[in-house]
Amino acid sequence: MNRFLVQLTADFYDSAGAPKFRDTGLSVLAENPQIQQGVFKEHRNEVGADQLADAQAVIVLTPAVTAASVSNAKDLLVVARFGVGYDAVDVRACTAADVLVTITTGAVDRSVAEATVGWMIALSHNLRIKDGLVRSGHWDRRSECMGRELRERTLGVIGLGGIARKTIELLRGFGMNQPLAFDPFVQEETAARHGVRLVSLEELLRQADFVSVHCPLTEQTRGLIGAKELALMKPGAYLLNTARGGIVEEDALYETLKNGRIAGAALDCFAREPVIAPHRFGQLDNVLLAPHCIAWTEELFRDIGRAACQAVVDVSLGRRPRGAINPEVFDRPGFKAKWARFRQPNSP
Repeated sequence: MNRFLVQLTADFYDSAGAPKFRDTGLSVLAENPQIQQGVFKEHRNEVGADQLADAQAVIVLTPAVTAASVSNAKDLLVVARFGVGYDAVDVRACTAADVLVTITTGAVDRSVAEATVGWMIALSHNLRIKDGLVRSGHWDRRSECMGRELRERTLGVIGLGGIARKTIELLRGFGMNQPLAFDPFVQEETAARHGVRLVSLEELLRQADFVSVHCPLTEQTRGLIGAKELALMKPGAYLLNTARGGIVEEDALYETLKNGRIAGAALDCFAREPVIAPHRFGQLDNVLLAPHCIAWTEELFRDIGRAACQAVVDVSLGRRPRGAINPEVFDRPGFKAKWARFRQPNSP
Protein backbone atom coordinates (compact mmCIF):
# COMPACT_ATOMS: atom_id res chain seq x y z
CA MET A 1 0.00 0.00 0.00
CA ASN A 2 1.38 3.42 -0.97
CA ARG A 3 2.16 5.72 1.91
CA PHE A 4 0.38 9.09 1.77
CA LEU A 5 1.93 11.52 4.25
CA VAL A 6 -0.28 14.30 5.59
CA GLN A 7 1.44 17.03 7.59
CA LEU A 8 -0.38 19.40 9.95
CA THR A 9 0.97 22.87 10.70
CA ALA A 10 2.37 23.18 14.22
CA ASP A 11 -0.23 25.69 15.40
CA PHE A 12 -2.76 22.91 15.95
CA TYR A 13 -0.67 22.03 19.03
CA ASP A 14 0.74 23.88 22.03
CA SER A 15 4.41 24.16 22.98
CA ALA A 16 4.21 20.85 24.85
CA GLY A 17 2.81 19.07 21.81
CA ALA A 18 -0.72 18.73 23.17
CA PRO A 19 -3.69 19.46 20.87
CA LYS A 20 -5.09 22.97 21.37
CA PHE A 21 -8.55 21.92 20.20
CA ARG A 22 -10.71 19.02 21.35
CA ASP A 23 -11.67 17.70 17.93
CA THR A 24 -10.25 18.74 14.57
CA GLY A 25 -11.67 15.83 12.60
CA LEU A 26 -8.48 13.76 12.56
CA SER A 27 -10.52 10.59 13.02
CA VAL A 28 -11.24 10.86 9.28
CA LEU A 29 -7.53 10.38 8.59
CA ALA A 30 -7.18 7.61 11.18
CA GLU A 31 -9.92 5.59 9.48
CA ASN A 32 -7.84 5.37 6.28
CA PRO A 33 -4.84 3.04 6.61
CA GLN A 34 -3.02 4.54 3.62
CA ILE A 35 -2.71 7.85 5.50
CA GLN A 36 0.34 8.61 7.62
CA GLN A 37 -0.01 11.68 9.87
CA GLY A 38 2.75 14.07 10.81
CA VAL A 39 3.10 17.49 12.46
CA PHE A 40 5.54 20.27 11.66
CA LYS A 41 8.25 20.48 14.32
CA GLU A 42 7.95 24.25 14.59
CA HIS A 43 5.47 26.99 13.85
CA ARG A 44 6.38 29.53 11.20
CA ASN A 45 4.30 32.38 9.84
CA GLU A 46 5.06 31.03 6.38
CA VAL A 47 5.20 27.34 5.52
CA GLY A 48 8.73 26.41 4.56
CA ALA A 49 9.62 24.33 1.53
CA ASP A 50 11.66 22.07 3.82
CA GLN A 51 8.55 21.36 5.91
CA LEU A 52 6.79 19.98 2.83
CA ALA A 53 9.73 18.00 1.44
CA ASP A 54 8.24 14.53 2.01
CA ALA A 55 4.55 15.34 2.24
CA GLN A 56 1.77 14.57 -0.19
CA ALA A 57 -0.66 16.84 1.67
CA VAL A 58 -0.63 19.59 4.27
CA ILE A 59 -3.51 20.84 6.41
CA VAL A 60 -2.89 24.51 7.15
CA LEU A 61 -4.36 26.46 10.06
CA THR A 62 -2.80 29.95 10.08
CA PRO A 63 0.57 30.04 8.23
CA ALA A 64 0.82 31.56 4.77
CA VAL A 65 1.53 29.37 1.78
CA THR A 66 3.69 31.25 -0.71
CA ALA A 67 5.55 30.58 -3.92
CA ALA A 68 8.59 29.79 -1.80
CA SER A 69 6.58 27.25 0.21
CA VAL A 70 5.84 25.18 -2.90
CA SER A 71 9.13 25.83 -4.68
CA ASN A 72 10.19 22.19 -4.27
CA ALA A 73 6.78 20.51 -4.29
CA LYS A 74 7.75 17.49 -6.34
CA ASP A 75 5.65 15.18 -4.16
CA LEU A 76 3.05 17.60 -2.78
CA LEU A 77 -0.47 17.13 -4.13
CA VAL A 78 -2.77 19.22 -1.97
CA VAL A 79 -2.79 22.19 0.39
CA ALA A 80 -5.96 21.87 2.48
CA ARG A 81 -6.91 25.14 4.18
CA PHE A 82 -8.54 24.67 7.58
CA GLY A 83 -11.36 27.13 6.83
CA VAL A 84 -12.83 28.96 3.87
CA GLY A 85 -10.51 31.96 3.56
CA TYR A 86 -7.54 31.52 1.27
CA ASP A 87 -6.08 35.00 0.93
CA ALA A 88 -2.93 33.73 2.71
CA VAL A 89 -2.40 31.08 0.03
CA ASP A 90 -0.71 31.96 -3.25
CA VAL A 91 -3.11 29.96 -5.38
CA ARG A 92 -1.40 30.92 -8.64
CA ALA A 93 1.94 29.66 -7.35
CA CYS A 94 0.34 26.44 -6.15
CA THR A 95 -1.20 25.85 -9.56
CA ALA A 96 2.13 26.47 -11.26
CA ALA A 97 3.70 23.94 -8.88
CA ASP A 98 0.96 21.37 -9.69
CA VAL A 99 -0.55 21.59 -6.20
CA LEU A 100 -4.27 21.56 -5.53
CA VAL A 101 -5.72 24.04 -3.00
CA THR A 102 -8.90 23.18 -1.11
CA ILE A 103 -11.10 24.99 1.39
CA THR A 104 -13.80 23.61 3.69
CA THR A 105 -16.84 24.78 1.76
CA GLY A 106 -19.97 24.88 3.91
CA ALA A 107 -18.31 23.79 7.16
CA VAL A 108 -18.27 27.28 8.68
CA ASP A 109 -21.73 28.48 7.65
CA ARG A 110 -23.74 27.71 10.78
CA SER A 111 -21.23 28.93 13.33
CA VAL A 112 -20.45 32.23 11.59
CA ALA A 113 -24.15 32.82 10.98
CA GLU A 114 -24.95 32.29 14.67
CA ALA A 115 -22.14 34.67 15.64
CA THR A 116 -23.46 37.27 13.20
CA VAL A 117 -26.99 37.07 14.63
CA GLY A 118 -25.59 37.24 18.16
CA TRP A 119 -23.63 40.35 17.32
CA MET A 120 -26.64 41.98 15.68
CA ILE A 121 -28.62 41.53 18.88
CA ALA A 122 -25.72 42.63 21.08
CA LEU A 123 -25.23 45.81 19.06
CA SER A 124 -28.86 46.82 18.76
CA HIS A 125 -29.58 46.14 22.44
CA ASN A 126 -26.43 47.92 23.65
CA LEU A 127 -25.34 44.84 25.59
CA ARG A 128 -21.74 45.95 26.04
CA ILE A 129 -22.77 49.34 27.41
CA LYS A 130 -25.42 47.88 29.71
CA ASP A 131 -22.96 45.33 31.04
CA GLY A 132 -20.56 48.17 31.79
CA LEU A 133 -23.20 50.08 33.77
CA VAL A 134 -23.47 47.28 36.31
CA ARG A 135 -19.72 46.68 36.45
CA SER A 136 -19.08 50.38 37.09
CA GLY A 137 -21.98 50.95 39.49
CA HIS A 138 -23.95 53.29 37.19
CA TRP A 139 -27.34 51.58 37.47
CA ASP A 140 -29.28 54.87 37.24
CA ARG A 141 -27.93 55.56 33.74
CA ARG A 142 -29.87 52.67 32.21
CA SER A 143 -32.45 54.96 30.64
CA GLU A 144 -29.67 56.48 28.51
CA CYS A 145 -29.02 53.30 26.54
CA MET A 146 -32.35 52.12 25.19
CA GLY A 147 -31.94 49.41 22.58
CA ARG A 148 -33.80 48.60 19.37
CA GLU A 149 -35.26 45.32 18.20
CA LEU A 150 -34.41 43.48 15.00
CA ARG A 151 -38.10 43.59 14.13
CA GLU A 152 -38.81 45.70 11.01
CA ARG A 153 -35.09 46.33 10.47
CA THR A 154 -33.25 45.53 7.25
CA LEU A 155 -30.19 43.33 6.87
CA GLY A 156 -27.86 43.96 3.96
CA VAL A 157 -25.21 41.34 3.17
CA ILE A 158 -22.14 41.95 1.07
CA GLY A 159 -21.63 38.54 -0.49
CA LEU A 160 -24.48 36.03 -0.72
CA GLY A 161 -22.57 32.81 -0.13
CA GLY A 162 -23.28 30.03 2.33
CA ILE A 163 -22.66 32.07 5.48
CA ALA A 164 -24.91 34.94 4.41
CA ARG A 165 -27.65 32.53 3.35
CA LYS A 166 -27.51 30.70 6.68
CA THR A 167 -27.62 34.04 8.55
CA ILE A 168 -30.73 35.03 6.61
CA GLU A 169 -32.30 31.66 7.39
CA LEU A 170 -31.65 32.03 11.13
CA LEU A 171 -33.14 35.54 11.15
CA ARG A 172 -36.48 34.56 9.62
CA GLY A 173 -38.23 34.42 12.99
CA PHE A 174 -37.33 37.98 13.99
CA GLY A 175 -39.85 39.83 11.82
CA MET A 176 -37.25 41.69 9.81
CA ASN A 177 -37.77 43.27 6.40
CA GLN A 178 -36.73 41.49 3.21
CA PRO A 179 -32.93 41.20 3.26
CA LEU A 180 -30.78 42.92 0.66
CA ALA A 181 -27.63 41.59 -0.95
CA PHE A 182 -24.81 42.93 -3.06
CA ASP A 183 -23.09 40.13 -4.95
CA PRO A 184 -22.17 40.51 -8.64
CA PHE A 185 -21.65 36.75 -8.94
CA VAL A 186 -25.18 35.74 -7.91
CA GLN A 187 -28.14 35.58 -10.27
CA GLU A 188 -31.51 37.20 -9.51
CA GLU A 189 -33.21 33.79 -9.56
CA THR A 190 -30.82 32.42 -6.94
CA ALA A 191 -31.33 35.39 -4.66
CA ALA A 192 -35.10 35.14 -5.06
CA ARG A 193 -35.04 31.49 -3.95
CA HIS A 194 -33.54 32.67 -0.67
CA GLY A 195 -36.01 35.54 -0.30
CA VAL A 196 -33.32 38.13 -0.96
CA ARG A 197 -33.38 41.21 -3.19
CA LEU A 198 -30.19 41.93 -5.11
CA VAL A 199 -29.20 45.60 -5.14
CA SER A 200 -26.18 47.75 -5.88
CA LEU A 201 -23.66 48.33 -3.11
CA GLU A 202 -24.76 51.95 -2.86
CA GLU A 203 -28.43 51.04 -2.44
CA LEU A 204 -27.60 48.43 0.17
CA LEU A 205 -25.55 50.89 2.22
CA ARG A 206 -28.30 53.51 2.07
CA GLN A 207 -31.13 51.17 3.08
CA ALA A 208 -29.69 48.57 5.47
CA ASP A 209 -29.85 48.86 9.24
CA PHE A 210 -27.21 46.13 9.50
CA VAL A 211 -24.47 45.86 6.88
CA SER A 212 -22.77 42.49 7.24
CA VAL A 213 -19.63 41.62 5.25
CA HIS A 214 -19.45 38.03 3.99
CA CYS A 215 -17.24 38.20 0.89
CA PRO A 216 -13.66 36.95 0.48
CA LEU A 217 -10.69 39.30 0.44
CA THR A 218 -9.54 39.67 -3.15
CA GLU A 219 -7.99 42.43 -5.21
CA GLN A 220 -11.54 43.42 -6.16
CA THR A 221 -12.83 43.60 -2.56
CA ARG A 222 -9.79 45.13 -0.86
CA GLY A 223 -10.89 48.54 0.42
CA LEU A 224 -14.43 47.93 -0.80
CA ILE A 225 -15.87 49.85 2.16
CA GLY A 226 -14.12 53.17 2.58
CA ALA A 227 -15.04 56.68 3.66
CA LYS A 228 -17.29 57.27 0.65
CA GLU A 229 -19.25 54.07 1.27
CA LEU A 230 -19.51 54.57 5.04
CA ALA A 231 -20.94 58.04 4.43
CA LEU A 232 -23.90 56.41 2.65
CA MET A 233 -24.96 54.42 5.72
CA LYS A 234 -27.81 55.47 7.98
CA PRO A 235 -26.81 57.19 11.26
CA GLY A 236 -28.54 54.37 13.14
CA ALA A 237 -26.95 51.54 11.13
CA TYR A 238 -24.36 49.00 12.22
CA LEU A 239 -21.46 47.45 10.30
CA LEU A 240 -20.37 43.85 10.97
CA ASN A 241 -17.26 42.23 9.53
CA THR A 242 -16.70 38.52 10.11
CA ALA A 243 -14.94 38.07 6.77
CA ARG A 244 -11.47 39.58 6.41
CA GLY A 245 -9.62 42.69 7.45
CA GLY A 246 -8.76 44.85 4.47
CA ILE A 247 -12.24 44.76 2.98
CA VAL A 248 -13.17 47.67 5.26
CA GLU A 249 -10.74 50.60 5.44
CA GLU A 250 -9.95 50.87 9.14
CA ASP A 251 -8.97 54.56 9.21
CA ALA A 252 -12.26 55.54 7.61
CA LEU A 253 -14.27 53.28 9.88
CA TYR A 254 -12.55 54.55 13.01
CA GLU A 255 -13.31 58.17 12.14
CA THR A 256 -16.90 57.28 11.25
CA LEU A 257 -17.47 55.52 14.57
CA LYS A 258 -15.58 58.06 16.65
CA ASN A 259 -17.73 60.87 15.25
CA GLY A 260 -20.97 58.92 15.70
CA ARG A 261 -21.87 58.94 12.02
CA ILE A 262 -23.11 55.33 12.31
CA ALA A 263 -24.44 53.60 15.41
CA GLY A 264 -21.71 51.00 15.86
CA ALA A 265 -19.71 48.10 14.53
CA ALA A 266 -18.67 44.54 15.32
CA LEU A 267 -15.26 43.43 14.03
CA ASP A 268 -13.75 39.97 14.09
CA CYS A 269 -10.91 40.68 11.67
CA PHE A 270 -8.34 43.38 11.14
CA ALA A 271 -5.97 44.66 8.48
CA ARG A 272 -3.00 43.43 10.51
CA GLU A 273 -3.25 40.29 12.57
CA PRO A 274 -2.54 39.19 15.21
CA VAL A 275 -3.47 42.26 17.26
CA ILE A 276 -1.01 42.05 20.16
CA ALA A 277 -1.44 45.54 21.61
CA PRO A 278 -4.66 47.33 22.61
CA HIS A 279 -6.44 48.30 19.39
CA ARG A 280 -7.74 51.82 18.85
CA PHE A 281 -11.23 50.45 18.20
CA GLY A 282 -11.24 49.30 21.82
CA GLN A 283 -11.46 52.95 22.89
CA LEU A 284 -14.96 53.19 21.44
CA ASP A 285 -18.07 52.14 23.36
CA ASN A 286 -20.07 51.44 20.20
CA VAL A 287 -17.78 48.68 18.96
CA LEU A 288 -17.63 44.94 19.68
CA LEU A 289 -14.33 43.17 18.99
CA ALA A 290 -13.06 39.60 18.75
CA PRO A 291 -9.61 38.19 17.84
CA HIS A 292 -10.74 36.49 14.61
CA CYS A 293 -12.50 33.78 16.59
CA ILE A 294 -16.05 35.01 17.14
CA ALA A 295 -17.38 31.89 15.42
CA TRP A 296 -14.98 29.41 17.03
CA THR A 297 -16.96 26.57 18.56
CA GLU A 298 -16.22 22.92 19.18
CA GLU A 299 -18.69 22.06 16.44
CA LEU A 300 -17.00 24.45 14.00
CA PHE A 301 -13.54 22.97 14.45
CA ARG A 302 -14.92 19.44 14.25
CA ASP A 303 -16.77 20.16 11.02
CA ILE A 304 -13.92 22.11 9.42
CA GLY A 305 -11.47 19.39 10.38
CA ARG A 306 -13.62 16.64 8.95
CA ALA A 307 -14.00 18.55 5.69
CA ALA A 308 -10.27 19.30 5.38
CA CYS A 309 -9.31 15.73 6.23
CA GLN A 310 -11.89 14.31 3.83
CA ALA A 311 -10.45 16.42 1.03
CA VAL A 312 -7.03 14.92 1.72
CA VAL A 313 -8.45 11.38 1.88
CA ASP A 314 -10.27 11.90 -1.40
CA VAL A 315 -7.06 12.96 -3.13
CA SER A 316 -5.24 9.93 -1.71
CA LEU A 317 -7.95 7.70 -3.20
CA GLY A 318 -7.86 9.35 -6.59
CA ARG A 319 -11.09 11.29 -6.12
CA ARG A 320 -11.69 14.97 -6.77
CA PRO A 321 -12.51 16.59 -3.41
CA ARG A 322 -15.04 19.28 -2.56
CA GLY A 323 -13.82 22.83 -2.16
CA ALA A 324 -11.16 22.87 -4.88
CA ILE A 325 -10.06 26.47 -5.51
CA ASN A 326 -7.92 25.72 -8.57
CA PRO A 327 -9.62 22.74 -10.26
CA GLU A 328 -7.68 23.43 -13.44
CA VAL A 329 -4.75 21.70 -11.76
CA PHE A 330 -6.42 18.34 -12.39
CA ASP A 331 -5.68 18.77 -16.10
CA ARG A 332 -2.00 19.62 -15.66
CA PRO A 333 0.40 16.83 -16.72
CA GLY A 334 2.66 17.44 -13.73
CA PHE A 335 -0.18 16.99 -11.26
CA LYS A 336 -1.46 13.91 -13.08
CA ALA A 337 2.00 12.32 -12.89
CA LYS A 338 2.31 13.01 -9.14
CA TRP A 339 -1.20 11.81 -8.49
CA ALA A 340 -0.55 8.56 -10.33
CA ARG A 341 2.45 7.89 -8.07
CA PHE A 342 0.69 8.41 -4.76
CA ARG A 343 -2.99 7.57 -5.09
CA GLN A 344 -4.07 4.10 -4.05
CA PRO A 345 -3.83 1.22 -6.53
CA ASN A 346 -7.05 0.56 -8.46
CA SER A 347 -8.43 4.02 -7.59
CA PRO A 348 -10.08 6.00 -10.41
